[in-house]
Amino acid sequence: MSADREVSHDMTDRDIALLLAEAADGVEIGIAPTQAVMRGGRRRRTRRWVVGTVVALAIAGSTGTLAAAGLTHGDGNSPAQVATQPPAPKPRHVDQPRSSALAIGTDHGKQWEVDLQVWDAPRNKAEAEAQFAAMALYGLSPADASHASDLIGKTSYFVSRLYGDADKSRTVMFDTVKHWDAMSGKDLEAGAVPLTGNKGPQRLVIGQVAKTAREVTCRWKDGTSTVVRLTTDPGSVNMGDMTIRPADGSPVNWFVCLAPKDTSYKSAEVTK
Repeated sequence: MSADREVSHDMTDRDIALLLAEAADGVEIGIAPTQAVMRGGRRRRTRRWVVGTVVALAIAGSTGTLAAAGLTHGDGNSPAQVATQPPAPKPRHVDQPRSSALAIGTDHGKQWEVDLQVWDAPRNKAEAEAQFAAMALYGLSPADASHASDLIGKTSYFVSRLYGDADKSRTVMFDTVKHWDAMSGKDLEAGAVPLTGNKGPQRLVIGQVAKTAREVTCRWKDGTSTVVRLTTDPGSVNMGDMTIRPADGSPVNWFVCLAPKDTSYKSAEVTK
């Protein structure tokens, strides 16, 4: 101890600073925990269907707040001062949609496909104008948006159906929303449309369910039914497979089912 004291008397300010720096190198500061507090509510929205009708609706909505705990020193007393470099913002491409195939199949020897496009919410007038112009090139008209500025802060999505050798896909469902409706439990929203054209039996069923849904049963007017289950391979869409699957940019999962040729849609529900 006496030797330590003698050495300490001879230490300069620079020596002390170096020792403190070495001690600081051995301190690890953890990431602050976070806690999400959800407040439940219920709300309903009307989707826009270009053809066919909305046939089932059960939406539960919620809003949330996020609380973050403060960083502390090892003794738990005072907040730690941590100098951090803010991450570089990711490039935004609001003039390009996020596209996902929901289902692919064949009927009477012709191929059909259902796709989803999600357009991220523009943050300002310039982004909104770029998105509005890009949508026009795709032949899309967002809901309740007659001017580009109407898109600011809102996400748009379009569900399209392609059948056979048609040059263009046909939009069958679309909406522009400030907040997606939250879905949970057995919440389901679905609509039925003809597989081809604007008339005929409503055989093609497209719907949204909560991320937790594992099985949907589509019932047909002839008394039969089709069961679609949560995909085990979200990265691919196989010909003829009817599944529940995620889609890029969507907070809910989607499903597609097709009625036999001699019948049409009756109902759908989450059965697991």
